[in-house]
Amino acid sequence: MTNKLAVAGPDSKFKQAGAEPAGFWAGYWHGLTAPVVLVVSLFKPGVRIYETHNNGAWYDLGFVIGLSGVFSRVSINVKRPK
Repeated sequence: MTNKLAVAGPDSKFKQAGAEPAGFWAGYWHGLTAPVVLVVSLFKPGVRIYETHNNGAWYDLGFVIGLSGVFSRVSINVKRPK
């Protein structure tokens, strides 16, 4: 059964027969959701952070942009001591 949130792993929609490989937008989504998916992957073996069936550099670029967006948002919200 395909996972519903389009997260990476063996049950990914990108691993179904005849499916296109994951592209830029899938990489971006996987990068944005990576911190949460990391925790979920500890308890559900069918969930992974990174999709191995991807189209290469475009997926990687989307993943890095998504992941950096998450961590830049976290760093903006962290209060620095004065």
